[in-house]
Amino acid sequence: MNNKEETTPSWHSTGSNYFESTDQPLPKAQPNNPDAKTILKHLGLFLVTFACVALAGASFVGFTPSLFPLALPTMTDFWRGALFATLLLGFLGVHEFGHYFASVYHKIRVSLPYFIPVPFGIGTLGAVISIRQKINDSYKMFDVGVAGPLAGFVVSIGVLLFGFATLPDPSYILNFEGHEAVKDFVQANGIFPDQPLGDAPKGSTMIIGNTLLYSFLAQFFQNVPPMWEMYHYPFLFAGWLGLFFTALNLTPVGQLDGGHILYSLIGYKKHRVVARIFFGILITLAGIQAIPSIHIGLGEWDTASGSLSLLIWAGVLFFLLRRAFNNDHKWIAPVLISSLAIAIGYLYVIVGSIETPGSLIWVVWSFFIAYAVGVEHPPVRYERPLDPTRKTLGWTSMVIFLLCISPNPIYLI
Repeated sequence: MNNKEETTPSWHSTGSNYFESTDQPLPKAQPNNPDAKTILKHLGLFLVTFACVALAGASFVGFTPSLFPLALPTMTDFWRGALFATLLLGFLGVHEFGHYFASVYHKIRVSLPYFIPVPFGIGTLGAVISIRQKINDSYKMFDVGVAGPLAGFVVSIGVLLFGFATLPDPSYILNFEGHEAVKDFVQANGIFPDQPLGDAPKGSTMIIGNTLLYSFLAQFFQNVPPMWEMYHYPFLFAGWLGLFFTALNLTPVGQLDGGHILYSLIGYKKHRVVARIFFGILITLAGIQAIPSIHIGLGEWDTASGSLSLLIWAGVLFFLLRRAFNNDHKWIAPVLISSLAIAIGYLYVIVGSIETPGSLIWVVWSFFIAYAVGVEHPPVRYERPLDPTRKTLGWTSMVIFLLCISPNPIYLI
């Protein structure tokens, strides 16, 4: 690439590792040598994020959970939360530095990771690096895109396997406040129950969605807790989150890591079709979550069959698809009809109810992709076939996506 100044998109990689395009002048290439002030700024953000994740994590893995950020945990719970923060931010850091060092290797101007603290959820929205020039070579784009997910995947697998290998017996659950029905069952039987117990209000029991890889690994170990108790175990929860975030990053659309990888494997035209089909699958999962949530939110304003909820979601879906497919109605109409038909069939025929509360993860992710990331990957100036090693790594990353993604990652019953 020449060194003259030109207006080109710059790419930004986040903890969810999307690449967002913004038009700005591209200065001449400069070495990646951050000064002390820059390093301190990034370190400060990391420390604030660590504190937020430790406090939030204490509410999940602590023995006496408190509502973050309204109450401080006990010191024992805080240290357990700090362990969780170390594991989760270790994954995020390795993931982002995978992108960083791949960029440095290819002499691409890039920032250090910015960690993003938030006072809710798990205490962070992830981490972000800023790639400060357009990458016009498919080899370089592939290397930068694949390095983060593969590096983070290795860390997450290690954390998860250590968690499985060091599991205490089921009586460990007796340390936690609440869970009285489960405690009674464990004391009487020495094992976890097959289903959640107790008289908790509907929609208040959180269940972590299983994945192919997690369930495969779990069968080789004893005392594995059920998915509605798993988040009390810092190594299991941090490992699961690491694998799931890796899968989100590997979503094969737009300028996500998976979009870069699949584009490099199959080229612009084929990727455009695959990305649109995959987005159709994503909005179908979103509809399965959204329709019950809209129905419950409307209350008496909706009919028992949920017709108003369906109408509202159909309208939202139309505008979402217009944005995602750039007003291409040859795609909008069939994808909208297919998505609605499958969501309705699943809710009304298979589940038999639209009054089951759940998360809105795929709804948020659908809007995020349509409005922030984009479904289609922009063409690369120098598009070259990948060598056998890169092809192997690329298709391996697509398999990792399938093994680590969950159709219903976090939901309430």
